Amino acid sequence: MWAGLLGSPLSLLLFSSLTPHTHTHTHTHADPDAGVRASPAVSPGAALTAAVWMSMKGRGSKYQKRVSFSEDEDEQCWKEENGGVDAHYLKSGQGKTGRDSSGYNRYNMKSSDSFPHRRMTLPREKGRRQAVRGPAFMFNARGSSLTAEEERFLDAAEYGNIPVVRKMLEESSTLNVNCVDYMGQNGLQLAVGNEHLEVTELLLRRDNLARVGDALLLAISKGYVRIVEALLGHPSFAGGERLTRSPCELQDDDFYSYDEDGTRFSPDITPIILAAHCQKYEVVHMLLLKGARIERPHDYFCKCADCTEKQRKDSFSHSRSRINAYRGLASPAYLSLSSEDPVLTALELSNELAKLANIEKEFKDKKNRNKETSQHNGFSLNDYRKLSMQCKDFVVGVLDLCRDTEEVEAILNGDISAELEEGQHHRSLLSRVKLAIKYEVKKFVAHPNCQQQLLTIWYENLSGLREQTTAVKCLVVLVVALGLPLLAVWYWFAPCSKLGKVLRSPFMKFVAHAASFIIFLCLLVFNASDRFEGITTLPNVTVTDYPLQIFRVKTTQFSWTEILIMVWVAGMMWSECKELWTEGPREYIMQLWNLLDFGMLSIFIASFTARFFAFLQAMKAQEYVDEKIHAPDLSMVTLPPDIKYFTYARDKWVPSDPQLISEGLYAIAVVLSFSRIAYILPANESFGPLQISLGRTVKDIFKFMVLFIMVFLAFMIGMFILYSYYLGAKVNPAFTTVEESFKTLFWSIFGLSEVSSVVLKYDHKFIENIGYVLYGIYNVTMVVVLLNMLIAMINSSYQEIEDDADVEWKFARSKLWLSYFDNGKTLPPPFSIVPSPKSFYLCVKRLVNLLRCRPRRLKKDVELGTDNSKSRLNLFTQSNMRMPDSHSFNSILNQPTRYQQIMKRLIKRYVLKAQVDKENDEVNEGELKEIKQDISSLRYELLEEKSQATEELSLLIQTLSDKLNPRSVHPH
Repeated sequence: MWAGLLGSPLSLLLFSSLTPHTHTHTHTHADPDAGVRASPAVSPGAALTAAVWMSMKGRGSKYQKRVSFSEDEDEQCWKEENGGVDAHYLKSGQGKTGRDSSGYNRYNMKSSDSFPHRRMTLPREKGRRQAVRGPAFMFNARGSSLTAEEERFLDAAEYGNIPVVRKMLEESSTLNVNCVDYMGQNGLQLAVGNEHLEVTELLLRRDNLARVGDALLLAISKGYVRIVEALLGHPSFAGGERLTRSPCELQDDDFYSYDEDGTRFSPDITPIILAAHCQKYEVVHMLLLKGARIERPHDYFCKCADCTEKQRKDSFSHSRSRINAYRGLASPAYLSLSSEDPVLTALELSNELAKLANIEKEFKDKKNRNKETSQHNGFSLNDYRKLSMQCKDFVVGVLDLCRDTEEVEAILNGDISAELEEGQHHRSLLSRVKLAIKYEVKKFVAHPNCQQQLLTIWYENLSGLREQTTAVKCLVVLVVALGLPLLAVWYWFAPCSKLGKVLRSPFMKFVAHAASFIIFLCLLVFNASDRFEGITTLPNVTVTDYPLQIFRVKTTQFSWTEILIMVWVAGMMWSECKELWTEGPREYIMQLWNLLDFGMLSIFIASFTARFFAFLQAMKAQEYVDEKIHAPDLSMVTLPPDIKYFTYARDKWVPSDPQLISEGLYAIAVVLSFSRIAYILPANESFGPLQISLGRTVKDIFKFMVLFIMVFLAFMIGMFILYSYYLGAKVNPAFTTVEESFKTLFWSIFGLSEVSSVVLKYDHKFIENIGYVLYGIYNVTMVVVLLNMLIAMINSSYQEIEDDADVEWKFARSKLWLSYFDNGKTLPPPFSIVPSPKSFYLCVKRLVNLLRCRPRRLKKDVELGTDNSKSRLNLFTQSNMRMPDSHSFNSILNQPTRYQQIMKRLIKRYVLKAQVDKENDEVNEGELKEIKQDISSLRYELLEEKSQATEELSLLIQTLSDKLNPRSVHPH
């Protein structure tokens, strides 16, 4: 076989082509000096070697896209590429080592081994990736402090030349692995930046390797998961201390340094914070298993020594470190993998960030306040409002992944195992929904999964009514309103009956309370219609039932409608007091409807109190008349002034009369009572958005009033000062007093004031002209500018509600529904005043449980030796203590609750979905770069294998040649 090959025409052709050369040289990537040399008398074995080498070289040239040029053209290209340095100068060994962009040492050859007639080739970079050097292309030469060996090492590390790096690390004793290039980067940083995993692993085996922390941060920022895993295996991260400390805390060494000038990222950025910023779930998971955590920043107003020192030293860096930490905490990757209850953590964090947005105005972007559904890039989240929205989006994303009712209930209720043990009904909790409403996470509350569950609870025990038409529901409301007294009596004595369970349904409680309030409004209307029933003359004329009756006794008596109104007011006040006791003063005040109700009822009570006080005074006067006066008619006797005052008609009453005060307060209370109808409007899809828009408009008006009052007071005082000396000397009394100035300017806004208000009877033209000018400026400012500004604000608020009307309405409706989900408040006012037997039983039971649970809880804490609030570790911490090598997203306890199992399942879905979405969103250019990097590394490996195969083949051929030609080996 070998004889046939040696005698083939190919062998003869190659032999003849190689005869002019005195030496042959095989240029490999692993060792440019290594090669196969042939003797001057070329043997057939040498010809075979040359044939194999040329075939392999041909394939390699095809792969590398190399194109041959003439020697002159090649040398000219070489000079242009190397700053005019002559190639022969480098080939003779007098200059530095020359390299092409692929990392080849093309000209660093011994003069005895070079080919004198060899054509130099210039590699073309078309279709092949160049190594990432960043701004390094601005520089033409490297630092003069580098040796040729160090340059070759840095090039090999940068371009992924694995064989060269391995050989230099194994054989060179003078190599400094921490040498840096002109950009201040060492070999590890160059290898990590270009995603050369094998080179990184080779370098990590060396001791005293510098800047490992910066390499880790670089790998995390670029998303090189395998390189991050390799770097975390370095001994410097064994204790986990360096993972929890930021670069600013490790300023004594260059562990996190990019170069001698400082760190690559912000000094407060730790690996886990950077991984959270970049949304790298795998990296965050690995770091959490290593014990890394993100410390929550102190309160903004914290005055501890650490915060005070940081604020004094560099307030900007302190603020940036806080927002960087919060960016990490608000990252979905960190929330998913580090928290025992991610939903609760995200809700609380969103509220905290919203508060910080109002405190640190410099990190607040109001333009994006409603863009809760926008996707946020981790590096663009530089304000607290966006971070708060990101937490809200995370909660909505987890809720969106629920697949059954059990999972939805787990999200909405939280961990209810402890409450269920005490026998409470889980439907009444809805702790997460209440928290979302409190923190205004509208997307979460208005989500279809949440709304479907709330609607099911709303029609509890009334499943058939849910599918009925609106007419049927209105008929139910009418029946409940008419039979409310009978239903109340039934519930008092049989609360656990079937009818009692129906009355405890949230929908029926809402209908009962709405019907009760409608009856209350009807009483107010009836009271207004029969207020002067039986009085046919003018109210200012005294009309009595008999001659000796005091007129005020007749006007201060309470009618039957007023007595019923007082009963209703007492019942509503009792309900408000119970709600205040249950929720606490702080939570009660936070709801504006509670303030409206409390104010309305307080005004009613004040009105009735003043009316009752006036009635007592009138009765005392009547008693005096009955005892002292014996005349047939009061007009025939002289009464004391204090008694005679109660016989006067209304036009002679003093302004501070209690009855006048009572009537004024009563009118205000009636207006507030009818305005409370807006509370139940969100239950309707048509009127709900209108009510929300009206509420937002009222807020805009209050904001506008600040500017309005400032301008109004300025002109009112100015015009009063101008005309205060002309009392009686004007066409009309406008601006002559403060009161007249107020009325004139106020009604001029609506066009009801005349221009003659500034005209004087005297010939004082200067004062009059000043009045014209000021009055004209006022009208232009108030009517043209400020009123149109108010209209624009109202239009903007309405447009915001209209753009997201469905979410706003569902959120407002959920707030209304939730107020009827809690246990209690089954009977509406005034029937709630009478305590039922069930209420007595529950009060006694709660008192007994309170006395029993206190000693038992203290005993349990003593046995455990710890506080319950401090014993709850996050799932990762618990899993690390028991199963440090387990690869799971949220490891659970030995005896996990059902809630923990559900949350683990949901978080797994969320993480997988996030990874899929990220893969779909990645640009194809990034994938092509990764493929090119893999091909580049594979290229060097194939070249190394080719070199090894060539050497083995040359050995084999040499052995065969020795056996075939023994005389050449053992000459006589």
